[in-house]
This record gives sequence, structure tokens and C-alpha cells, in this order.
Amino acid sequence: MTSGPRAPLTLLYAPGDRPDVVAKALRSGADAVIVDLEDAVAPERKAYALQATAELLSSPQPVPVHVRLPGAHDTAHDNAAIASLAPLPGLAALRVPKVTHGTDIHRIAALAPGVPLYALLESALAIERAYAVATAHPAVRGIAIGEADLRADLGVRDDRGLDWSRSRVVVAARAAGLPPPAQSIHPDIHDLEGLAASCAHGRTLGFLGRAAIHPRQLPVIERAYLPTSAEIAAAEEIVAAAATGTGALALPDGRFVDAAIVAAARRTLSLARRG
Repeated sequence: MTSGPRAPLTLLYAPGDRPDVVAKALRSGADAVIVDLEDAVAPERKAYALQATAELLSSPQPVPVHVRLPGAHDTAHDNAAIASLAPLPGLAALRVPKVTHGTDIHRIAALAPGVPLYALLESALAIERAYAVATAHPAVRGIAIGEADLRADLGVRDDRGLDWSRSRVVVAARAAGLPPPAQSIHPDIHDLEGLAASCAHGRTLGFLGRAAIHPRQLPVIERAYLPTSAEIAAAEEIVAAAATGTGALALPDGRFVDAAIVAAARRTLSLARRG
């Protein structure tokens, strides 16, 4: 199995029935590529998408490749996909759509032992059970929101109506000891200004990174989530001050610093090194 050494900031979706698009995605600079066997593939092309994806993953890939399964409740297609993909050396993880219960995770973990799983929460019931899903099995390496389906389920018209659900998932992930979730896609590939604003908002909510549906979105996401020069300088000051003593301390400008703030500063510097 291949796997990335760090949580990705940029994850680029590509339809499984378009090997040419997948090949371009692998060269796009994304931290990870998500080959989609679900919504992006018409029902009559799912068999071909699975065959093409299995051929791709029969050898290691230059970046981690995740595969979004046909659907948590589409057992026949899921079982075929898992059986074909789980043993392959190029697979980094499986992404499980429409998860509503830990049993969805247990079924797939039993069929794909040792494969990292990411649960996609796409309904009100899933959001309510976010922590239970996040802790359902050791194979779960992350959770995320599928915002299009969730918006439809909730009848939300304004984007701000999803903020409570977003925060709920961020808290559930962290409480379960998982990395901060990546944001859901921004569906308008031409609205880069809106994407940047949405990423900035997601960062304030505790997300880290974002899924994309076009390569032009990748630099915007990366810029939004990498620390600014001011944030790096502040983090360096905190870490340097912490190295001179133990326990709580005050910086020259009067700011109070404790262990939690030092840990956050170290995370900022670790993230900065990615850029």
C-alpha cells in the first residue's frame, strides 16, 4: 500500500471512467488524487471505471490515490470494487460515501483489511453520528462532509446554514484523534475569488485543506491554507520563547503563552515547511 506521510492540503477529484483525466490529475501538483467511482460516473460506465482504476493502481503512483467507492449502500458495486482494489499497491485509501452508521465502516474494513478509510458524511443523520463514525474502527483515518447532499437533505439555501454541521464534524474528528477534515468542493471552477473566501472561512472553522474538481483550484486552496509570513513569524517567536523555559510564560509584548499555544505554533511551522 502507498500512503502519504502527511495529511494532504489539496485533493483533486477525477472521474474513474476517464483515465486521461486521472493521468492529468496525477501530474497536477495535488497532494492526493481521488478517483471517483460514485457520482462522477454514469451507472452504465461504472464497470469500465472500476476496470480502468484497477489497471492504474496495479502499480505504485507518484502521489497517494484515494478511491471513492460507488456508494455505502450499493453493496454489490462496493463489494466488487473493494475486492478489485484493496490488494493493489497503488491504492492509498478508500473513501466511503453516504456513511450513516459505524456498521457501514465495519463492513468495508472487514473486506479491505489494512486499507485506510475516509468516511463521507452527507446527511443530517450522519452529522448527528459524526463522532460515532469517526471512532467506529481503527481503519478510519478521517471524516469529511459531502456538502451537496447535506445541503439538499437539510434544505439549506444559504451557505452559512452549513456552518453548524461543519463545526460539528471538525470537533468530532479532533475528539476522535483524527486530522482536521478537509473542506468539501467549491463547485464553480471559474469563481476563484469565491473559492479563496470560502477557504478562508473554512480555515476559521478548523478545516485543513480542501477537495477540488479542477486543477486551477489547487493553488488557491494551497495559498489559503499555508500560513502567512506574519503567522510564521509569530509562531517562531512563540517556539523560541518556549525553548528558554518551561510552563506558562509571557512574550515581550505581554501575550500569555501556555503549552497549548506552543503546540499550535509548532503545527503552524510544520505546515509552513510544506510550502
